Amino acid sequence: MSMPGNNGFSMMASFRRDPSVKHVKLPPGTFRRILGYARPYRRDLVLFLLLNSLAAVSVVAGPLLIQAIIDRGVIPKNNGLVIGLALGLAGLAVVDAALSLVQRWYSAKIGEGLIYDLRSQVFDHVQRMPVAFFMRAQTGSLVSRLNSDVIGAQRALTTTLSSVVSNVISLVLVLLAMFYLSWLVTLVALLLLPVFIIPAKLVGRRLQKVSREQMVLDAEMGSLMTERFNVSGAMLAKLYGRPEEESERFSRRAGRVRDIGIVSSMYGRVFFTALTLVASLATAMVYGIGGVLSVGGGLQIGTLVALAALLNRMYGPLTALSNVQVDVMTALVSFDRLFEVLDLKPMVAERPDARPLEADGAPGIDFDHVVFRYPAAEEVSLASLESIARTDTSPAKQVLHGVDFTVEPGQMVALVGPSGAGKSTMTHLVSRLYDVSEGAVRIGGRDVRDVTLASLGETVGVVTQDAHLFHDSIRSNLLYARPGATDEELWAALEGAQIRALVEAMPEGLDTVVGDRGYRLSGGEKQRMALARLLLKAPAVVVLDEATAHLDSESEAAVQRALRTALAGRTSLVIAHRLSTIREADQILVVEGGRIADRGRHEELLARGGLYAELYRTQFAAQETLDPTALK
Repeated sequence: MSMPGNNGFSMMASFRRDPSVKHVKLPPGTFRRILGYARPYRRDLVLFLLLNSLAAVSVVAGPLLIQAIIDRGVIPKNNGLVIGLALGLAGLAVVDAALSLVQRWYSAKIGEGLIYDLRSQVFDHVQRMPVAFFMRAQTGSLVSRLNSDVIGAQRALTTTLSSVVSNVISLVLVLLAMFYLSWLVTLVALLLLPVFIIPAKLVGRRLQKVSREQMVLDAEMGSLMTERFNVSGAMLAKLYGRPEEESERFSRRAGRVRDIGIVSSMYGRVFFTALTLVASLATAMVYGIGGVLSVGGGLQIGTLVALAALLNRMYGPLTALSNVQVDVMTALVSFDRLFEVLDLKPMVAERPDARPLEADGAPGIDFDHVVFRYPAAEEVSLASLESIARTDTSPAKQVLHGVDFTVEPGQMVALVGPSGAGKSTMTHLVSRLYDVSEGAVRIGGRDVRDVTLASLGETVGVVTQDAHLFHDSIRSNLLYARPGATDEELWAALEGAQIRALVEAMPEGLDTVVGDRGYRLSGGEKQRMALARLLLKAPAVVVLDEATAHLDSESEAAVQRALRTALAGRTSLVIAHRLSTIREADQILVVEGGRIADRGRHEELLARGGLYAELYRTQFAAQETLDPTALK
């Protein structure tokens, strides 16, 4: 006798899972929330479970038909009955095959639908999290939630649920049929059950340990490849790494994956072979005892054959149900891990009564006694999503202390100050990447917390020093700012950003793929591409972490010309790194220690001395050797 293939591999997968999930305490209401996800599929689920029940009935019907063929047809030599029952057996096989296909269709429909619902909801929720969340969370852990945990949760409503229902029904019907055919043989078969399950448990424990180790090794090797195949990682490895050592490091990890893979494969085969062997021994015993009874006239031959066939269908469900708690809890824990992310509320959320920000022209910006502290880890992230354990439990440090200033409509205000003074934090508050702790930030007289996030995003345009481009075409990267833009508008934006000629010279033009993070473009080209994206968006307010700090003189000249176009007629708040930008500012704010230490025009501040004069001597004076007026 051999174990049915699907049942055997399903049981092996079950024994691979970590039994420690049985001790996990799920939060109250978890099961009710899971039912909420199942509700849209309740009709399909009912039909799916009904099909599973019918399939379980066919498990018993087949052996009983075989018994009837032998005992009522073959032995009495009733040809008509043999043919009729054989046709019935063939019809049962056709029905069983049809049920299998329909089951699979419903399983796929429910499972893939649930995966879509969960992934979409989690992705949408994560997208709304503050920047601080992404600064702390490990990307791989987030991706795992959307992949392995979503699939694990899906199993709760398809694989696990259908397995429990079909196995329970099959087991009950098989046992009833076996007791009806021969209570003695059935009891003997049940007495062998510990011999069947105990080896599976012993091998299963080792298999669980090996599987966990294999997952860790796979993750380590995947992490190494991700770091080395990323453009920045590959460049760093080439500049500072030693190819032989890199290859040796990868070979060691790949070798451990190979070795553990062999061990895992052998344990899996031992597991499956042990189940098959014990089941075969049980079948031999049934034929031995049943054969003796049959010779003595106590058991018909057809009944003996039917008992052996039913035995083949008894041990599989029994073994699967012996580990059903692990299967169910594994699926429920996956749901809980997803709920953990969904229950982490975004710190920056749109108020129910928020209204669109209607900017008539270039609106002003007001910082009204703004106090800000970055959120603590527990406010924005989950320990399970971070790559290392948290050790800092101190309260969040205050970054801004009563910042108060106004940018008049159409003005350009420059922020200068030492690193860590709070300049970038101020720009983050304008675009509402964070909310103020006290005070208010207003645009056009409206508190940014009272306007819709969509309208704020349309009004405020941001360009950072590290201009990020997606691994896609130039066209797609530009259309990210305004999806409905025409090619003429794209070319106009590129021209305004001083990069049209370069794109026109490319063989594929707008369809040129810029590479991972835009690495096929130079630093200056990426910055101008980001400015083109800003011009296409055409915001009324521009927030700029000036993009010329680390460029060569030629690239800087092109970006400066593009900046003049980008800032013309707009209200702008600029973190200034270049003297040319500072001189053109309508007002300069000197930021120190999260406060506005001084304010005024370049000449005024220089005449007053203090921090600005010191910054000028240490950072800006050397730029006097370059003629800023040459950047026309």
